[in-house]
Amino acid sequence: MNRLPDQPSARGDAARQAPEGTLSTHTYHRRMDGVSREIRLVGRPTGRPGEELFEVAETTIPDPTDGHFLVRNAYFSVDPYMRPRVGDARAYVAPHTLGEAMSGGAVGRVAISRHPDFVEGEWVLHMLGWREWALSDGKYVWKVDPTVAPVSTALGVLGIPGFTAYYGLHEIGRLQPGETVFVSGASGAVGSAAGQMAKIAGCRALGCASSPEKVSWLRELGFDGVFDYREQPVQQALADLAPKGLDLYFDNVGGEHLEAAIGAMRNHGRIVACGVMSRYGDSEPSAPLNLFMVVTKRLRMEGFLISDHVDRFPGYVAAASQWVREGRLRYRETVIDGIENAPAAFAGALRGDSIGKMLVKVGPTEDS
Repeated sequence: MNRLPDQPSARGDAARQAPEGTLSTHTYHRRMDGVSREIRLVGRPTGRPGEELFEVAETTIPDPTDGHFLVRNAYFSVDPYMRPRVGDARAYVAPHTLGEAMSGGAVGRVAISRHPDFVEGEWVLHMLGWREWALSDGKYVWKVDPTVAPVSTALGVLGIPGFTAYYGLHEIGRLQPGETVFVSGASGAVGSAAGQMAKIAGCRALGCASSPEKVSWLRELGFDGVFDYREQPVQQALADLAPKGLDLYFDNVGGEHLEAAIGAMRNHGRIVACGVMSRYGDSEPSAPLNLFMVVTKRLRMEGFLISDHVDRFPGYVAAASQWVREGRLRYRETVIDGIENAPAAFAGALRGDSIGKMLVKVGPTEDS
């Protein structure tokens, strides 16, 4: 299903704490047989990954010891950046190990806590991935306020994707009011947030996507110019929409999008290298044919990994939460129900089937 709130409103009751060592039957569904399911990687892809690379495995729900807590996940995230990690080549992080559960962002509720900093009933964001239950020691875990917006947004606009857009624009791109910004892959979780944040900063935002429905969504978000790159060449579209050139390019796609953007950049423009979705899975690296223009136009191109800057994440959430409450930062989610459907969701995300944030629902939510 897709959810498109016109203006997200506060919802959710104050977290109720279950008695120590027990589970609330209303919030968590009682553990009947002590089994948790998880998605494991069992093969390496040749080309685009298919569902056959994964299996649904059963494991025993762990009991937390001192300094640990147990989380009942509600959603986990499916992201294009996971594509390199299912291969066997080391990129910026090691590939996933065959036979182990897929890691990544997930949001859930603390069911049992033996940790002094986490209370039973609290909502948390963590990186323990594609599973129904997760055992954590508190490292790389952030608390989530369910009264600001639905907890699923902790994996999207109020999570790492939104933070990536914000940090990329302001810290890497050094965005200034009045500039013209182009965002590729603009209908995704990062791209849609980047375009809206550029508008919030007083800039002109251009974006591209891969279908009429996605282009329509970008218009609803207030992008100043949008196009379907499957219907119109990127180079021609940028010439039409930005005849005076681009000041900043937020790159989620790479390939011909990057090449076209380099050609459209003004002198001393900046390129924020966030992702290369069109090149994930390539066996050989490739560079834009006009890369020499980085020199002749005196461009600055910089890549970044948001994991290097997680200390800034809480500050972003505080600022972005206000934008969400005000309706200035909107979002859309594509939610797939059931952990057994996670492999299909992953394949769909790589095909570009989703709009906004792709999520898999695996447990009770704040409304359950």
